[in-house]
This record gives sequence, structure tokens and C-alpha cells, in this order.
Amino acid sequence: MLNALIDTALRNRFLVLMGTLLIAGMGVHSALSLPIDAVPDLTNVQVQVITEAPALSPLEVETLLSFPVEGAMSGLPSVEQIRSISKFGISVVTIVFKEGTDIYRARQLVGERLTKAADAIPKGYGTPTLGPISTALGEIYQFQIRGKGYTQMELRTILDWFVSYQLRAVPGVTEINSQGGELKTYQVELDPDKLATYSLSMTDIFAALKANNANVGGGYLVREGEARYIRGESQAHNVDDIAAIVIDERNGVPITIADVAKVHPAPMIRAGLVTRDGEGEIVLGIVMMLIGENSRQTVGRVKEEVAKLQSSLPPGVTIEALYDRTHLIDQTLDTVLHNLVEGGALVVVILLLLLGNIRGGLIVALAIPLSMLFAANIMFATGVTASLMSLGAIDFGMIVDSSVIMVENCVRRLAREGGTRPKLDIVRDAAVEVRKPTMFGELIIAIVYLPILALQGTEGKLFRPMALTVIFALFGSMILSLTLMPVLASMGLGSKVQEKELWLIRAIKHVFTPMLDAVIRRPGIATLLALALVGTSIPVALNLGGEFMPKLNEGDLVIEAVRIPSASLEGAVPMSTQIEDILKKYQEVRLVYCKTGRPEIANDVMGVHQTDVWTMLKPQKDWRPGLTRDQLIDEMDKELSENVPGVKFGFSQPIEMRVNELVAGVKSDVAALIAGPDLDVLRQKAAQVEKILAKIPGAQDIKSPSAGRLPMLRVTVRRDQLARYGIKAADVLDAVSALGGTTVGTLFEGQKRYAIQVRLPESWRNDPDRIGSIRITDPKGRPITLRDLAEIAFEEGPNEIERENVQRRAVVGVNVRGRDIAGFVAEAQAAIDKEVAKTPGYLIRWGGQFEHLQTASQRLLIVVPVALLLIFLLLYSTFGSLRLASLIYLAVPVAATGGVFALALRGLPFSISAGVGFIALFGVAVLNGLVWVSSVEHIHQDGIEAHAAAREATLLRLRPILMTALVAGFGFIPMALATTPGAEIQRPLATVVIGGLLTSTILTALVLPAIYPWFALPAKKVEV
Repeated sequence: MLNALIDTALRNRFLVLMGTLLIAGMGVHSALSLPIDAVPDLTNVQVQVITEAPALSPLEVETLLSFPVEGAMSGLPSVEQIRSISKFGISVVTIVFKEGTDIYRARQLVGERLTKAADAIPKGYGTPTLGPISTALGEIYQFQIRGKGYTQMELRTILDWFVSYQLRAVPGVTEINSQGGELKTYQVELDPDKLATYSLSMTDIFAALKANNANVGGGYLVREGEARYIRGESQAHNVDDIAAIVIDERNGVPITIADVAKVHPAPMIRAGLVTRDGEGEIVLGIVMMLIGENSRQTVGRVKEEVAKLQSSLPPGVTIEALYDRTHLIDQTLDTVLHNLVEGGALVVVILLLLLGNIRGGLIVALAIPLSMLFAANIMFATGVTASLMSLGAIDFGMIVDSSVIMVENCVRRLAREGGTRPKLDIVRDAAVEVRKPTMFGELIIAIVYLPILALQGTEGKLFRPMALTVIFALFGSMILSLTLMPVLASMGLGSKVQEKELWLIRAIKHVFTPMLDAVIRRPGIATLLALALVGTSIPVALNLGGEFMPKLNEGDLVIEAVRIPSASLEGAVPMSTQIEDILKKYQEVRLVYCKTGRPEIANDVMGVHQTDVWTMLKPQKDWRPGLTRDQLIDEMDKELSENVPGVKFGFSQPIEMRVNELVAGVKSDVAALIAGPDLDVLRQKAAQVEKILAKIPGAQDIKSPSAGRLPMLRVTVRRDQLARYGIKAADVLDAVSALGGTTVGTLFEGQKRYAIQVRLPESWRNDPDRIGSIRITDPKGRPITLRDLAEIAFEEGPNEIERENVQRRAVVGVNVRGRDIAGFVAEAQAAIDKEVAKTPGYLIRWGGQFEHLQTASQRLLIVVPVALLLIFLLLYSTFGSLRLASLIYLAVPVAATGGVFALALRGLPFSISAGVGFIALFGVAVLNGLVWVSSVEHIHQDGIEAHAAAREATLLRLRPILMTALVAGFGFIPMALATTPGAEIQRPLATVVIGGLLTSTILTALVLPAIYPWFALPAKKVEV
């Protein structure tokens, strides 16, 4: 079959060239059309159900909202996890589905159960709604609405009723979330004294406003042959309409809203705010991308629309970008392109130097762009995104290995046989001679990537695009090596090629030949040295430590600032202003803005005591000389901790924080998840774990949000007193709800709509004594104070309640800096087992990055051996010999040894990125062994004695062995040395491959020739 393919290509050279040009042209189009992002979207398939009930405490939210929703969602098909968080006034339940579930199918399933959930929630306590169709990477663009002379309320109105509507129409945008500013309402600010004077209750006010603010239809009447539709209007259109609403009458005199209240525009009670650069509050818009969209293109369209909107805004109002995802995409894309270009250039240089034939080197070099264009076609067809992971692990050296083998053999055969017979026949015979190692070599490298395709969850989303891209490129390279390379060799190489042995090869052989002769004479010593090398690497490997992935440098920071749970929203302004002033002093900082509390769409459930400090950094070239990112974080951490008392700080990055939060339900690198039924016990255990973690080296930014206590003023009705005065509990609760504001209707201004709220004045809301003196009118018109009808007392309750799979949990989060995560967790787990008493019904497990590392490692432990077995079977099928297959397979442990030592020398822990490097390394190492054994078997089967055959084959194949190893190794050098954003993920992978190729090449060049006679087949004429 392979012979026929080569023959067909050489007989139809023009068609092969035209077909290649066509595929390349399509590849260019595909490459330009590929969706591009910084990293793959790691968010699992999840649907959020958000229920707001401003009057409920966390315990009540859990009981009345979260639990009914969880119950309604349990039993849905393909659900992996249901978790919830209950905070004051809001419940967010996250339903996680199995990987591969269509997101719209998942939302449909959840939507069908929403009615059941709503029915299980007591009437008036909130309506569950679906969260936006977005992911952790969905917040792609954040902007400020600013305008001199405009109030925060006016700016927020412009955002909500003009800018947001225009941007939602942009393709790829699913929602515009608002935060900061003041949401306009029309407030009916009651005077309790006047209410008492007129013997009116809160219930009377609510009823009057609801009954006098509506429109109705009355069908139609026929007049003069035409239908005249009947409408009844009582809708309020302005402040005066609301003030004129009649509540009741006394002695024939109407009592209106104006008699007992002041009506005016006022902000809705706020759950969040935003400040910037120490200049005070701002209005922020957050563009949320539709799941599955191309973030780069979507941001581009948003910016185009923003540019158009600028001219339509009121005078003096502008839109200014604060966070733009394309900055990160451009930085990581720049890193990838630099690495690819530099790696490709190094590969071409190595080819030209070692091949000794400029034409041959250029022919092989053509395989690089053509293979990538071939891969681009398949990526575009299958929807694989071009990202740091899908492109960042591409090594042109591995891609051209098959072409190197093919063209090098053509050059060698033409140099020896050129002029004796037709060039086309020589090229054909040369191609046929290496057809098996060429094809099997690419298949072997492709097979070692198959375990990556078996990864699931977060690790699968991260690495599958990379494996697919490599496999696509290898597939293209294999086809090119069997078709285009022989065609170009037959057309581009001379009939009598002069095979030059460069001075570098001669110098290497001069040093290498005595060493080769020595090991062939003493195979036992060579074997012992190889075994010693492998044995030494075992304890080194065990002490490397482990982490899921190196942190991607996103270029910006998010600093989480946490105050005590009882802190007020208003108190966040001076705190965040102080933080901004401190950070702005750093010359590395370009912009700082603080987001406190939650946005309008509560997809991020933050309390008013929590602040995310978005710190936008300048490019690293503008930093102080020699300053590293970790040093900058340490400086900031120290200064903030010393100058902002009562605040805990944690450092993260925009994407990293959202991915951790949405995927694992925690914002930290690692989290101890304590599950159990009793909140007090959970809080005690969380406090114990927090103290233990603080003592473990590497622990930073430790926090236990669910362990905090929230002070509350509790008003509990006294039913005996209600019965005594004949007052309904609803009258008392109406008075309490008016403290925070009760929505009783809507006022329309054209298309804009604003809530009408009844609320008590601030002087009454903030004074517990005055709250107790609020009067409720009994049926006889007597004013009865609230303290006479209810018990009013201060108490503490949980700040938030988290649940996972219908069980409460407490979370202790910690970031790990300066050491590996696996070692940190092992030490922490040992300390916790020793110091925290075990209680029946309570369990501690570890989440976050460590959980991903565990699941990925467990799956790799299964699938990697399977892949290695497939490679062994492939080798066996190539030679039909267990002995030769085993000989080649010795490259695997020796190559792994070099990778382990390389990681240790660079101080890098084992990570899934390094694991992928080992997988790639095994393929190249086995390929080198395959090429050498194929050659030595040819020579041995021609009747040459095994020792002599080993020596001759090694010297004959030294150049291609060095070429395949060097092009693969040098292709990874830019990745190993790069320091720009994105390089940290590629570095472990490149380090492993370079180190492993060094040891595997030594094995192929020295150890295999020494021990070959032990494995050699009996000499006989066979085709291999």
C-alpha cells in the first residue's frame, strides 16, 4: 500500500504539486478564520439558578430558596454535581452536568424544573431565574461610563437604558452586566409620625399605591361602524401623580401620599459599588460573551460598536475601556508566534547544517508550513480554537522528523548511486527503503498523544486541543513525507548529489567513534551505566513535587480584599480609595479599580464586605529592572497589609479567579472542603484548619469566608400581643420591610421603567430605638409601637452557607506560592489528620487545582500504559520480533530519566504540562530507536556480523539520529527560555523534551549498539 502510494505520487508529480498548493491555499483561509483565544475555556457544563429575596438571612435563604431549588434539580439526567451558596438576600444554585452535554439541552432541562422549584418556594420569597449563557471566560470587556457634571444615577441610567441595549445587539454578546452607580427608583419616603397622626398603617400605603397605579382594557365598542377600543388608565407617570394618590379620607377630606410621605427619585438599596484610581465611585459595564463564541472577534465587534456609540451619547459622556481580553490574547499569541518562528528558524538552520545539502534542507523545511496549514484546515473543520495550548506545544522538529528521514535517505542514495541509473528510480527506492520507519515513526508520535485525548474535565479542556492540533499536523506531515517529499526530491535534487559531511559531523565522529568502539567491546559497562542513570532518577522524580498547571501570567492582577462580614457597603469607599492610592504609587501599575459586592446580575455572589481590586499592569519592559512578578506581589502584599488594617488580601488574576470560582466553587488555588450537617461544628473545624494551614510553608492568602459571623437585628412578632390588639402579622412585617424598601409598582418614562418603592427615612432606618418606636395602627385606630408587638434583639448568624450535593460545607481557601501544590497538600493533610479530631458525619477533602491534578494523574496512570503498550505492539508488528521491539523500548525509561533531571535542574515540579512533555518525548525517543534498529537489521540481514553491523549502522545513521533529536530539541528551546505571558505553561513541557532527548540520543548512539548483539535476530534475508 505504501509502495503504491509512493509510486502513484512519483508518476503524478504535477497533480501532487497542484493538490499541495490547493490544500495550502485552503489552509491559509482556515488559519485566518480560526477562533483565537488566550487559553481554552475550562468551565464545565453548568447552569446557574439565581433567586433573590432581599429580606432573608442566609439561614432562611438556605431553607426557603436553595434547598427547594436543589431538590427540584436533583434527578436530572447527566448531572454530576449540585452546589449552592446562600447569602443575605440571594441564593445561587449551580448544576454541573457531565462533560459533553450540550449547554442548551442542559439549560432546557433546568428550565423545565424551574416551575417545580418556584412552586416549592413560599409565595413572595423570590422567583428562581436562569443565569446568563456565559462561562468563566465570558467577562471579556469592562468599561466605565463617565461624564463631568452627571450624577451617578444619571450615568447608570445611560448605561442601563441606552448603552446596554445597543451592546446586547452585538453578535456574540449575551448580556451587559452593570455594577456601581445608583439604580434609579421613585421612592415614597414615609413619615411614621404622620402615619400615626392619620391612623394609617404601612399596609394601607402599599394597598393604595398598588390599587392606583395600573391600566386596564375594556374590550371595544362599535361607533359609526368602527371598533373603538376601551382603555382605563391610572398609571402614574411622574412624582406628582404618585403624590396625588388617595390613601383614605378623614371627615370627608382625602388623605394623599403627599400628606404622609415625600416622593422623589432615589437609588435602589445597593449590593455593590465600583471605585477607580482613588477618585471615588464610578459606573461600570461588563460585557458577557455568549458561550462558544470567538472572544477576539466579539471584543472587536464590541469596540466597533462602542466607537459608534460615542457620538450618540449625551454631551460630555464617554465610554472608557478598563479591561480588554484582547490584550491577553495578543500577548499570548505573540508569545506563541515568537516561539514558533524562532523554533522553526532553528530547525531550518539545523537541517541545512547537518543535511549538508541546501536543496535537501529547503525541501524538508517546506514540510513545516505545509503541515501547519494542513492542520489548520482540520482545526477549522472540527472547531478547535487556536490558543496558547493548541499552538503552544507544536514542535516543528517533531513534525519534520518523517520528512528528515525521507529526504536524508534520498540525498544519501543519490550521492552513492547517482548517474548509475535514473534519478526517479533511485528516489523511489530510497523512499521505499524508509517507508516503514517514516510512517510508523509518525504513528508512534501520534499514538503517544492519544492518552491526552482521554483526559476529562478541566484537564481535558486544557490539553485536548493541543493533542488534536499535534495529531492533525503529524497526519499532514506523514502524508507529505510519503507524497510531496519524494516528488520534490526527484525534482529538486541533482542526479549526482554531492553528499557533504560537514566539519561538525566529522568532529563529532572523531570524538564519538572511540567511545562507540569502547562500549561495543564492553557492553556490560554500558548497560550498568544506563541502569545507574535510570536508578538515580527515581528518587529525584519522587521528590519533584507536583502541581496541576503552572500559572498563566495574564499580565494583570486581581487582589481580593476581605473585611469582616458586618462591614457596610458605604465603608468600602474609603477602604478601596486607600488601596487604589497605595497601588497607584507603583510605576508598574497602569490602572486600578475596585469592585465591591455583587453586580446587577448576581453571577458572582460577593458580599458587601468583599472587594476585588482589578490591578492593570504595564508591559514588563516598563517595570523596574530585575523586578519579577512574584517580587511585585510580595511588595504589594506587604504594603497593603501594613497600611490597610482589618483587611485580608489574596492575589489572583482575572481569568484564574473566575475559572477557580466557577469550576471548583472556590477562588483559591487549593481549598480544604469540610462537609457536615452542623454549621457551628463546620465553623470550628474551619477555624482549626485555617490555623494549621497558616503554619505550612508556602501558604498565602488563607481565608475561610463561610466561617464568618453576620450580625443582624431580628424582629420576632409576639403572637400574644398581636391577638391582644387585633393586629395582623402582615402589618408588622410590612413595617419591617419598609426599612429596606418595598417595591409596590412601576413608573414608566417612555421605554424606561423604574420601580416605585416605599421606604422609611434614613433617620429611622439607622436607629434601633426609633425602629422600636415605629407605630402600627390597630383596628380601633390606636397607634401601637413595634416594640410592643415584637421582640427586637441583636444576634449573630452565619455569613454564608455553602452546600454541595445536598450537604453543607465550609471552605478554607489558600494560595500556594514558592512550592508545589502536591507537596503542600500532603504536608497540610498530615498536620490536619494529626491535630483535627475526627467527628462522625464530617469529612475533609481537597478541591481546586489539587483536585484537578489528582483526577488527571489518575487517568494518565491508566491511559499512558495503554498507549505505551500500543507502541510496543506497533514495534512488534514492524519487525515481527519481541527482542527488537524490547530493544527499541529501552529508549522510554532512559528518555524519562533526562526529562526528570531537566525538571530538577530548573527547579520545576511535575505538572500535567510536564506530563505532556514526557508523552511527546517518548514518541521521538522511540522513533530514533526505530530508525537505528531498522538500519542495523538491514545491514545484519545482508550477512554482516552483529557487532560490525551495529558499528556500521551507528556511524551510518549518526547524522539522521542527530538530526531528528536536534531538530526536535532545538524546536523547543524558545519555549524553554521564553519569559513572556504564556511561556510558563510551555516551559515544563519544553524542558522535559530537551532533557529527555539528550539522554535518549546517548542511548541510541552508544548503549543500543553495545547491546544489540544480545537482541539481534539470526541473519537471514528478510525485508524489514
